[in-house]
Amino acid sequence: MTCGPISRTCPSTGERRPDPPESLTQLLGGGRSALDATAPAVVFVAVWLLSGRSLEWGAAAALATGCGVALIRWRSGGRPLAALLGLLGVLAAVLVALYTGRAADFFLVQLVSNLASALAWTVSILARWPLLGIVVGGLLGQRTSWRRDPALLRSYALASWLWVGQYVLRVAVFTPLWVAGAVLPLGVARVALSWPLVTVCVAASGTVLLRSLPDDHPGLRRPRR
Repeated sequence: MTCGPISRTCPSTGERRPDPPESLTQLLGGGRSALDATAPAVVFVAVWLLSGRSLEWGAAAALATGCGVALIRWRSGGRPLAALLGLLGVLAAVLVALYTGRAADFFLVQLVSNLASALAWTVSILARWPLLGIVVGGLLGQRTSWRRDPALLRSYALASWLWVGQYVLRVAVFTPLWVAGAVLPLGVARVALSWPLVTVCVAASGTVLLRSLPDDHPGLRRPRR
């Protein structure tokens, strides 16, 4: 019997059964979007340094890169809304930096976004509406049926704490660097704590979801009612 990346042991046969056929990484898109999001920041820092710390050149290069990434996403069949939101994020970062005249403020939007995300995920868990369940349930076409399954609700809540952790980690690293105006270290941290961290978080979330469900549970695709 062929098993998928996320699978559970079948109590009656001892075989591994797929649940779901695709991994959580495939469902959530892995680190691809996070990897795309790092490109404008890397280009901003590189051009800012090479141009003698010209904020205008760095901002223009970052915005051009953001447009290029959005176009590639759209042409490759990506979600238009995701491409647009990514571009708007780069535009907001550029406008903030140009307004304040401080290169480190290019990363302020991301810092605030991570802080807001940490709070949102925490509130969702405490309110028993864990965001990971909302996202995965939506992708699986379950709407809110997973909330009527206590075991599945608990598993989504546990896995969602990993996402809170990644946002908190970024805030903890970015904040002192931003205060110090350390542009190059901010750029390095932006890459190190972007797609590699997202990839690890998604994989760890899948593991927590898998291991926290009872052995006799039918799986993510089949919530108990």
